Amino acid sequence: MWFLKRMLRIPWAKKTNERVLNEANKRRSLVRTIRKRQATFLGHVMRRGKLEHLVTTGEFEGKRSRGRQREKIMDGLATWLGPGKVSDILAAVKDRDLWRDMIANAYKQGT
Repeated sequence: MWFLKRMLRIPWAKKTNERVLNEANKRRSLVRTIRKRQATFLGHVMRRGKLEHLVTTGEFEGKRSRGRQREKIMDGLATWLGPGKVSDILAAVKDRDLWRDMIANAYKQGT
């Protein structure tokens, strides 16, 4: 944000980062880029169907660890890709063109 504040000549303590982004007509793109790369990697892993597939879907045996459970990749991508279940996403991964369209639409929406 410091470069936008410097370019727009905004005092440091006066405005929040969100207001600076709105004035510059910019959006935060790092999270969107990370989600897009996660989705493309997930499609690659799911089509292979090997050990990574089991780990990503959480279908391996063993005891759960104590404390708060970690957020799964599938749950994060399910919220990013829009309304739908994880099982719908796993079915869509098999069709490469459909999967690419889903990722492109989610990236354009910027959610």
